[in-house]
Amino acid sequence: MNGIIKIGVLSLLIATCLSVGAQEEEERYRRSSLYSILINHSEQKFADEIRNSFVQIPVTDKYNDHELAPKVFRVGAKLKNASSDEENSQITDFLERNKIASRLVAKWFNRDHTTGICDMELVKERGLYDATEFDRQMAERSARGKAMLEDAGEELIGHTFVLVNDIRYIDKAQRSAIWGSVLAGLGGVAGASLRNANLGRSVSNLSQSVGNMVETIKGFKVKINTFLYQLVWDDETAAVFYEKQYTDVADDTKRDAFEQARGSYRLKYVGKVESKGSTTSFMGVNLDKPEVMVRKACQRAIDENIVDLQTEFEDFRTSTPILTSEPITASIGMKEGVSAKSKFEVLERVENEDGTHSYKRVGVVAPVENKIWDNRYMAVEEGAKGALLGKTTFKKVSGSTPVAGMLIREI
Repeated sequence: MNGIIKIGVLSLLIATCLSVGAQEEEERYRRSSLYSILINHSEQKFADEIRNSFVQIPVTDKYNDHELAPKVFRVGAKLKNASSDEENSQITDFLERNKIASRLVAKWFNRDHTTGICDMELVKERGLYDATEFDRQMAERSARGKAMLEDAGEELIGHTFVLVNDIRYIDKAQRSAIWGSVLAGLGGVAGASLRNANLGRSVSNLSQSVGNMVETIKGFKVKINTFLYQLVWDDETAAVFYEKQYTDVADDTKRDAFEQARGSYRLKYVGKVESKGSTTSFMGVNLDKPEVMVRKACQRAIDENIVDLQTEFEDFRTSTPILTSEPITASIGMKEGVSAKSKFEVLERVENEDGTHSYKRVGVVAPVENKIWDNRYMAVEEGAKGALLGKTTFKKVSGSTPVAGMLIREI
């Protein structure tokens, strides 16, 4: 019996290693980078719950995590013209006041604000450059090195995005009077219950309070206006940075030059979408955990907005590597908006002679109906169809048969 157990454990370890290896291999492709912010309205119901839920939502693995601190900015008043598709002056002013663009640039180059020292490690890592060759070309100041810098600027730094999420709770409950301070004071209720000498009545009161919360939150809906900005990294901006501000040794002049130029770095407004406001199913959520309901509603709505932004703005679209060729599979699903009507172009990555990269379209694939992975948040817990697939299966529509490692991007 012990031998069987040992074999089972060994098999599990081997499977785990293979899975991790495959995941690491899968992740070796260029992604855009993302910083996501919450505009939190401190005066509204569920403000704290929405904030706590938001900070737990990870950056989707289809983007590089380029997060800064903090992620949440609290405001009391409602944003003016939040439903308009036009650039919101309050949000733009906020981003400029906090020098977000320059902070994104500083993170790209691991800049030390006290010494001004920078490095190219993140650029090499995310750009999949050969580190030794990259360093040699940079040291020689060769034409190839310059081309690689331009390639990194266009494909990586210039594809740095900021999502500003304005989340508001929609109170559809007819009996909103039961709200009071029940949810916000849940901890206090629990604490008071423990201190109450009459334990039986305390438990009953707590159960009633939780019941009230559940009744209030069953119809929980949020409206999320998501504003998309993109870091401006053009030839002029890059030239000034590399010539006057970048240094790999302590240099007060270059350090100060960057600090003085922080206001010159810019984010351009790309566009905005609004969540559809559909009520999220709370199947699979324990009714005594209303905070999970809030997380599910917020994360589902944000994921919907990201898909809508990708559909509308080509630069924001992501690529996903093909896992297997027979059958054709990829780690993408309903969270990314995949449906039976979707079509994807197949891209082959080509390294050019000067060290830059380009992508060649070699075919088109489409998802196989009933084999689309439901990878939305908590799909497994709610027993959603396709939640256990682990990947989506595709069929070839045209072109050559894709092979593992090629990328697919929705058309």
